[in-house]
Amino acid sequence: MKAAVIVFPGSNCDRDLAVAFRAAGMDVTMVWHKDTALPAGVDLVGVPGGFSFGDYLRCGAIAARSPVTAALVKHVKAGGYAIGICNGFQVLTETGLLPGVLMRNAGLKFVCRNVKLTVATAESAFTSGYSSGETVHFPVAHHDGNYTATAEQVAALKAEDRIAFTYGEPVNGSVEDIAGVLSDNRRVLGLMPHPERAADPAHPGRDGARLFQSLAGLVANA
Repeated sequence: MKAAVIVFPGSNCDRDLAVAFRAAGMDVTMVWHKDTALPAGVDLVGVPGGFSFGDYLRCGAIAARSPVTAALVKHVKAGGYAIGICNGFQVLTETGLLPGVLMRNAGLKFVCRNVKLTVATAESAFTSGYSSGETVHFPVAHHDGNYTATAEQVAALKAEDRIAFTYGEPVNGSVEDIAGVLSDNRRVLGLMPHPERAADPAHPGRDGARLFQSLAGLVANA
C-alpha cells in the first residue's frame, strides 16, 4: 500500500506520521507543498499536524490553497483515502472536503495533554480496528481545536454515522464534544487528537496504532 505525507512550511508532525504509516506496513513518500501532483499509485494521503505557514490568516487557510492540495482534492474525489490530523484537520475543513471549522479553544489556551476519547463509530476504514463505544487515549496539542458546525451539519453527521471520535472529557469546547469526523464517502478522516503520538512501543500508550493498522488492511483490500 502506498501513502503520501504532505509537508508544508511549519509542519512538525510529518515525520511522526510517516513513521506510523511505515510501522503499519505502508510504503511512504514525503510530498512538498509546491508539488502539483501526488506520486503515482498513491492510496492514502496524510495531512500532518503542525502550524502550516505559521497559522497566518487562519489555521490551514494558506495550506488549503497550496499547489499540492489541488492534487489532494482530486485524489479524494476519485475515491482515494486521506487523513488530516490536528492542523491537517484544519486544512481539510478549509478545502471543503470535511464540514465545519476549527475555532479558537473555548478556554483561549493551548491544550497539550493526553485525553480520553470515545470511538463513535467502527464503520470506517480508519476505525474498524476499534469497537464502537470503546474508550481510547490519544494526545492533543492545539490552540484552535474547537470543532464548530451548523446544527444542520451536526444533524447530518449524526444521521450518517460520520462522527468518528468524541472527547470523553471537556477539552476545547467542540460542539457535541466532536474530536473527529468522516467525509460523506467515509474515505476521509479529520481529527484533532494525534494517533501517531500513541502508536510506537516507546510511547506511553499505543491506542493509535490500531487506527493505522486497520486502515492499512482495509485500504489494501478495498
